[in-house]
Amino acid sequence: MLGIAQAKRVDALLPMIVSGLVERADFALARIWLVETRHSNAEDKERFLRLSASEGCSQVDRRIWNGIEGEFSKIRLGALKIGYIAQHAVPLHLDEHEIKHSHWTASPDWVAREGIKGFAGHPLIFRGEVLGVLAVFSRKPVSPEQFQWLRLFADQAAVAIANARAFEQIEHLRQKLELENDYLRDEVKENFGGFVGGSAPLRNVLEQIDLVAPAAANVLILGESGTGKELVARAIHDRSKRRNRALVKVNCASIPHQLFESEFFGHAKGAFTGALNDRVGRFQVADEGTLFLDEIAEIPMLLQGKLLRVLQEGEFERVGEDRTRRVDVRIIAATNRNLRHEVAAGRFREDLFFRLSVFPLETPTLRSRREDIPILAAYFLKQVATRSNLSMPRLTPTNVQALTDYSWPGNIRELQNVVERAVILSKGGALHFELQESATISPQKDISEPATQKQWLESQRANIKAALAKSGGRIYGKGGAAELLGLRPTTLSSRIAALGIKRNAD
Repeated sequence: MLGIAQAKRVDALLPMIVSGLVERADFALARIWLVETRHSNAEDKERFLRLSASEGCSQVDRRIWNGIEGEFSKIRLGALKIGYIAQHAVPLHLDEHEIKHSHWTASPDWVAREGIKGFAGHPLIFRGEVLGVLAVFSRKPVSPEQFQWLRLFADQAAVAIANARAFEQIEHLRQKLELENDYLRDEVKENFGGFVGGSAPLRNVLEQIDLVAPAAANVLILGESGTGKELVARAIHDRSKRRNRALVKVNCASIPHQLFESEFFGHAKGAFTGALNDRVGRFQVADEGTLFLDEIAEIPMLLQGKLLRVLQEGEFERVGEDRTRRVDVRIIAATNRNLRHEVAAGRFREDLFFRLSVFPLETPTLRSRREDIPILAAYFLKQVATRSNLSMPRLTPTNVQALTDYSWPGNIRELQNVVERAVILSKGGALHFELQESATISPQKDISEPATQKQWLESQRANIKAALAKSGGRIYGKGGAAELLGLRPTTLSSRIAALGIKRNAD
């Protein structure tokens, strides 16, 4: 019993219990069923017994009975002798005559073939709660002394199971706390301080944030790259009832498709090659908090159905594990694509789209809030100067005019990069902003016919080719074309593909 008492994982403990009974007490078959609860929807709950450990050997063909799948792998509470024991929390002892001829025996042919002459089953009870059932089948009658000994053994086993579950819960909470701390540290590094500006489009966004934050509704943030969708998600979380829990961020475009399910839901040890330990998925880390799914359109269709199930029922299973887990997570999704077009093209599930877009919120482009550009530029100037321990450069009227007239295809992220680069290159002198195209949109001009996506991409061709030429065809990394343009590498790559630009273009 010492090894059993010290076990810290239920999946390691249960095989120890049943194998010990078979080897040391000479039972033909020993099994443990544990009580599980499945939520079919928000109101209905189904409680049943799941076969969780089995050990024994056939006298007919010497086959080992260690599988936990099959006819009796799931038993309703109250059904058969195992369900009766669990439902009424009482033991059951059958002698040779009873096990052969009573209504308790579901497989009389198996009993006769294997020479079974006795059965004993005890509920596994810890602090008044039935955790499951321990049952043994014997080729000898189970004596009253053995039956009483099994009662004591079952009590010890119940304590060991409860302790192992407690250890698992502590380990889960430890891992979750570590992951939450990692996310919080990342937030401290990445969050550049909140919303800056006072334009009408920005005020409208802030009003919508204040409106939706206290609600439990899922939010879909739409807008071009670099418009601050992640900042909006952070603001919604910080103003919600979940603000004391983690905001967990997932960039769906950065996850290899074969790892999506493991990243979202976690995996069990041995679930696939390289799964050396259990892994907690992002949904578990975000339990009772908020999960921010950036670039949601990149999720493959196969996983979209599983994501929909979690949103509808709050349930999921880890990869390589059949245990159903429940989570309470608020979803904030973001994309720079038109999801309605993705639905029409068959690349995004319509039911998932409607589930995500309970409250759609669009972030304004920087060119639509030009009065905020001087304020943002001054804000970034101060940040860069402080971080680099440099004197605060002067933002001249000429600088302000140049920044205001520029079209900012990369939006706020591009402005931040342009300002930082200008401060570094200024070496304490005058600022010069490297704006690689003339303004394509005038703030005073009324555009009655907006450009199509294709026309807008075509207008960027010369600028992208110039950046590629300057970077030697490199997109990623320091000095790459993406950094020069203030764009994400994935965004730039998609524009290059759309325009058919060659990487070595001159």
